[in-house]
Order: sequence, then structure tokens, then C-alpha cells
Amino acid sequence: MGMTIEPYRVQAYNTAKQSENKMHDDTVAKRFGFSGGLVPGVDVMAYMMHQPVAKWGRAFLERGFIDVRFLKPVYDGEMAELTAGESNDVLSIEVQSRDELCATGTASLPASAPAVSIADYKEVAAVAERRPVSGASYELGKWLGTTPRDWAGEAAAGYLADIRAADPIYTKEGLGHPGLLQRVMNRALVDNAILGPWIHVGSRMQLLSAAKVGDVITARAKVIGNYDKKGHRFVELDALVVANGKTPLAHCHHIAIYQPREQAAA
Repeated sequence: MGMTIEPYRVQAYNTAKQSENKMHDDTVAKRFGFSGGLVPGVDVMAYMMHQPVAKWGRAFLERGFIDVRFLKPVYDGEMAELTAGESNDVLSIEVQSRDELCATGTASLPASAPAVSIADYKEVAAVAERRPVSGASYELGKWLGTTPRDWAGEAAAGYLADIRAADPIYTKEGLGHPGLLQRVMNRALVDNAILGPWIHVGSRMQLLSAAKVGDVITARAKVIGNYDKKGHRFVELDALVVANGKTPLAHCHHIAIYQPREQAAA
């Protein structure tokens, strides 16, 4: 029997106005048919984790699963309305903004985190010198690393403020918000090439352990897809996000358009 989960409203905030990805810049985004700069998909995904965490608490942070697709942009300053319905222990989550369905996803709590071997994921450094993106940047089978990143102290508090996360679990228990892991997944793309405007399309994430504030986080990502679809160039990554070089935090599947049509035709 399904039950309704408390709706969640958040005033979206574009954390990436100064980003290298000009898809978050009003002027450039308009060239691609959008009405302004896009709130990053990883931050919309972070909003979508509110209801699963409200339902399952720390258990979700330790072993939860979430699968998200981005359909339409969420714009800076607009209200995002998140609704979640439950059926057979799965939450179906929808994000609406400006009367449009912007993202859909599902979240669930497996009985236990699946076993993933860190040895199966090759640790490599990010490229020493980034070059303008091309097909060779993300060749099939290539391993991509990231510049180590930690969110401690002010950075951790600042991130929670940016994504409007008021749930006390993070500060009370000294835990990192799982949205941070998605930011590191973006770094697997950004740290290894100079990208033009690009778009995060969707992600699956199986959490394996709760991140702690101050963890040094990296991704070990393998390129499993690189293809053209409707004039867009897509890349797909299979990755393990790791804390402190040894603790697997999440197994992720990340999909992005790294050369949207206007660029791909150039």
C-alpha cells in the first residue's frame, strides 16, 4: 500500500554562476534555447535526496539508492516543488518548477549495500594539463581521475546552505551530504578536459558508506559510453567515489552531454 511523503519546496539557487560551464550563464544558456542560466543537475539531485533522507535517515546515507533523470531546467531563484509517492518501498520523486516537470527519480533502501571491490576501479590522477574537449578526452575504456576535494568546516556549511539543506542530520552527526559525491562525479569530466557548455543528463547512485565532513573525496571513473545522439555528444561513466583513498562511498553511473548540438555542429 502506497503512502504519501511530505512535499518539499526549495527556492532553487544557481551555485555555478561563476562556473567554467557557461550553460549556467544566462547569456550563453539562451543561445541553447533556455531562458536563463541552469541550476546544476547535481544540485537538483541534492534537493531530491531530501525526502529519502527524511524517510530513512542515516540508513539512506549509508546504503540508499537513487536514480535521477533531468528533463527540463530549473532556474535560479524559482521555486522547485518536490513530491514523492511510495509504492513497494520505492519512492517516486518528481521535481516541478514553473509548472513544468523538470526531473524524475526513484529512491529505495536496499537491505544491505552491495559488495563493490575497490580493486576493480583503477586509481589515476586527473590529467596534468587539460586540453579543449574532443572525442579523445573520453575514449571508451579510458580511466579518469579527479583532483582530491574535501568539504570541511566552512565549505561543508556553505554547501548545505547552497543546496538549502536544513536537515539537522548532517551537522549533528558530522556527515557529508551525498550531493557532494555527485559534484565529484562532475569533476571526473571537468578535471580532464576544458569543456564548453555541457549538460548533466542523469545519474544513478548506490551509496555504500556515509561520507563524513572533511573526507578527502575522489572518483575513479571508467568511460563506458561515448556516442552521438540527435547531434549531441554524450559520455557515460561507471565510477566509484572514494573517501581518503580507501573507503568506497558510492557506485555511480553518470550521463552527460559534453558537446551540445550548437557546439557539436561547429
